[in-house]
Amino acid sequence: MTDIIYYGPFKEHIENHVKLKQSVGYKYITEAKHLKRFDIFTLEKYSFAVVLTKEIILDWCSKKPYEAQANQCTRASIIRQFSRYLDNIGVETYIMPKRYYPKERQYVPHIYTDEELKRFFAETEKCHYSPEFPYRHLIMPVFFRMLYACGLRLSEARLLKVADVTLDSPAVIVLTGKCNKTRRVPIMKNTIALLHSYLSKNNLNAKWKNQYPFFSNNQHNKLTKEGVAYIIAKYVEAARKLSTIVPRKVKPHMLRHSKAMHLLQAGVNLIYIRDFLGHADIKTTEIYARTDTETKRKAIENAYPDLIDSDLPDWNKDQKLLSWLSTL
Repeated sequence: MTDIIYYGPFKEHIENHVKLKQSVGYKYITEAKHLKRFDIFTLEKYSFAVVLTKEIILDWCSKKPYEAQANQCTRASIIRQFSRYLDNIGVETYIMPKRYYPKERQYVPHIYTDEELKRFFAETEKCHYSPEFPYRHLIMPVFFRMLYACGLRLSEARLLKVADVTLDSPAVIVLTGKCNKTRRVPIMKNTIALLHSYLSKNNLNAKWKNQYPFFSNNQHNKLTKEGVAYIIAKYVEAARKLSTIVPRKVKPHMLRHSKAMHLLQAGVNLIYIRDFLGHADIKTTEIYARTDTETKRKAIENAYPDLIDSDLPDWNKDQKLLSWLSTL
């Protein structure tokens, strides 16, 4: 639940809307923060408003000079959900049509090659001891390897607790993903050894530390998104000094995308990949299949015999054919 307090003209409706979403399983934390900004906006510009009008919504959704198109679409989607809630409870409101703002071109993530992964992970190994952050040199190599090896979302890795990781057979990680859905992800043998060493060196083996963050910052709290983004940018910059094959922009989610694609290329069934990644719908997982043109090509080649004889005669040397063509 969120402890955000709203003060604007629609405060009670916003509070009830957020509570309803969370009561049916949605975390609705980011959306509640967006609605808090909307609440401040209406308090400042439309403090006496009784009806959520088209004017208010379009004013709120207007694109900011610094804003990406995707963020504008997100704000519009959240306010549309709120409008639909108002309409459902019989409150007069304007409901913005779906896809009112055009979407940006679909983002196609970079898929790491084995060589790129090796170079990036090699840079994380160079993280040195710091008295301000005593365990940093132990955390960083493991954190980024876990994102890839277990196909974790950044939020799942950040919120991971010591109790969520079981290294006894069968070794698994218990993850709480979107909509508070829980899934169990198997841990591979090489990763098990890595995690055993990590827990021991970080003094996290004691039972009373079960609720500690598995990965923590220098204040012993969970890592922040901003902190991870800063750290990964540093490693990418260092890796690119040694080899330009590492892409300029690297996001944590790319490691998850890469793992999914590598599983697909290894012939793993899409159903297993869906469960591994925690997708609610197989259609989401199918995006990887549509993206992977190399696997498609190999599948087509294997499915059909070579019906074209590579030893066919050169038509340029067929004088009868050339004479006939010249009459056309």
